[in-house]
Amino acid sequence: MTDLEVLRVFCGPDGAGGNALGVVRDGPALPVAEDRAALAAELGFSETVFLDDASRGTVDIHTPSVRLPFAGHPLVGLAWLLRGLGRPPRTLRPPAGEVAVAFEGDLTWVRGRAEWVPARTTRRHASPAEVDALPAPPPGEGWLYAWAWQDEAAGVVRARAFPRRGDGIAEDEATGAAAMLLTHELGRPLDIRQGAGSQILTRTYPDGTLAVGGRVRRATPYPRAAAAPEGADEQTPEGS
Repeated sequence: MTDLEVLRVFCGPDGAGGNALGVVRDGPALPVAEDRAALAAELGFSETVFLDDASRGTVDIHTPSVRLPFAGHPLVGLAWLLRGLGRPPRTLRPPAGEVAVAFEGDLTWVRGRAEWVPARTTRRHASPAEVDALPAPPPGEGWLYAWAWQDEAAGVVRARAFPRRGDGIAEDEATGAAAMLLTHELGRPLDIRQGAGSQILTRTYPDGTLAVGGRVRRATPYPRAAAAPEGADEQTPEGS
């Protein structure tokens, strides 16, 4: 049986929101790429991450339909989980490159580069109300990050994310990579309020790297009834 953890990544200050993430802690138990893709599709989360080497932090990231070189919410979630298991990583290694990890209170941060983010479109709207009024997904093709200033002076953004890949994910509740891309385009740190109740924080650095951070909670049961223990309740691990 696959050793699977399910988390909610980029939760709001009140613990609400957060994007569901599947974490396969024993990646080598499922070594075949096709089997990983099939599991990610079966689980149906925005992303599922496979931990292939805990000592080196080597990971493999899948959506229900594609393999990703880099993604923020799987790396933040995995880093938080490893810290809770007593093995806080300093570095994670997705295919895109080395990602530095940092912890500050209940926030977990990962640091990478905008060029690692798979291609997507950011589209500014006139107001948060316009963003909220969008259908899920809006008409069109290709990955769309719709946003508006909620408080420009304070760097607060209202955003929604639409993968539009045709794989059953109509809208992502919280997306670290898209937040990094928007931060790169605007050239400033952001406080992004996304989806139904998520919060994503970003930072910029002189060397061109960007950090994305947020809160994580464990989610049990997850939205696949066949794989969840009957009668399980949501839990929050110590130190979260």
